[in-house]
Amino acid sequence: MNWHYVEQGKEIGPVSDEQFEELARGGKINADTLVWHEGMTAWSSYREAKGESNPVDPSPTAGIDAPIGKNSEAVCAECGKIFPVQDMIRYGKARVCANCKPVFMQKLSEGAQINTGEMKYGSFGIRFGAKFIDGIIIRVVATALTFLFIFLVRPKSSATMITSQVLAGSVAFLITMAYTVLMNGKYGATLGKMACKIKIVTAEGAPITYKRAFGRFFAEILSGCPTLFIGYLMVGFDEQRRSLHDRICNTRVIYK
Repeated sequence: MNWHYVEQGKEIGPVSDEQFEELARGGKINADTLVWHEGMTAWSSYREAKGESNPVDPSPTAGIDAPIGKNSEAVCAECGKIFPVQDMIRYGKARVCANCKPVFMQKLSEGAQINTGEMKYGSFGIRFGAKFIDGIIIRVVATALTFLFIFLVRPKSSATMITSQVLAGSVAFLITMAYTVLMNGKYGATLGKMACKIKIVTAEGAPITYKRAFGRFFAEILSGCPTLFIGYLMVGFDEQRRSLHDRICNTRVIYK
């Protein structure tokens, strides 16, 4: 039987059974390498082709990953949806769901550019730009509503004026919270981040939930004044460009 396998996006083969097994023992082919031989309906991982749920690598350098838990999930590099890892194939650091597998294999065969699943983290500069744009949007809306509120109330004394300003400030805070949480929870990005082509994801690359977006909003407060903005400056020194609130909520800001 002759085998074919994929290495760095290129199809290699045919190789005999003996050569194929030698490549597997030497680590050239690992559990997640895409393989095919005549009679198979489609390409599949070495693990699936051999019918081994947890193949054992006799070589310490072969690079077969440790067994994956049954409840583990991953993000499909093609469609971005979450699936159990046992229902996906893996290519490098990327995992692909069954529905996207034909398209993914077609891209491989054609040598097209594919999503390897690696995340490109947003730099300090681009995140500052997104924050600046959001700040302008929020300030314009909040200022307009504040003046409208004061105009409608028309305070006649200093005490009433102070109360009105406190209430206006509270309204501005609620507007900022609603804008940030709703935008991040639904789209993974505010208007500023959209303009800068970045978004917020989990450590695994999955979209964040409204619950996480809500927690991240309050965690971001800690990155500001209470820490003298050190929480924001951490982005420039972290390998994954994480701020303090990213660390607290286990999120990442990446380029789309």
